[in-house]
Amino acid sequence: MTRPAADRSRAVAPPIVCRAVEGPDELAEHHRIRHAVFVGEQAVFTGSDVDAHDARDDVVHVLAWSDGVPVGTVRLYPLDPGTGLWQGDRLAVLRSSRAIGAGGPLVRFAVSSAGRAGGRAMLAHVQLPNQRFFERLGWTAGETEIYAGLPHVTMSIELMTDPGPP
Repeated sequence: MTRPAADRSRAVAPPIVCRAVEGPDELAEHHRIRHAVFVGEQAVFTGSDVDAHDARDDVVHVLAWSDGVPVGTVRLYPLDPGTGLWQGDRLAVLRSSRAIGAGGPLVRFAVSSAGRAGGRAMLAHVQLPNQRFFERLGWTAGETEIYAGLPHVTMSIELMTDPGPP
């Protein structure tokens, strides 16, 4: 049976691969993507979105790769190691790459990584237009707040210990 021409011409996007940054060049890419989204595109921050969390030894900077090219980021870190509470933030996907679906893999990687590190729950401050996206990934919405000068909703997800790779 022959597939319609439209189906044959549809390109298949390469898989999204997420992993923690390795070395200063990848960390620079991570910050470049965040800057492009949060400073350049959305004007959430002026000048830079880098903060004290970026200098922490326990922060995990993550890149999403598509066909060998970095297309998105997220970072995560424990809020209080004794409680198992983790923070996920700075989720950013380049505008030119949003149609390939890197956001979901980035969030799932962060959740899985925090769970493997012994985390019990993860929190995030999510821009209101992204609330449904997070809910579809299993997150629960809390209160609306002003975060970084914009309305956000606090969201949380329970973590499970995951001994395998994300």
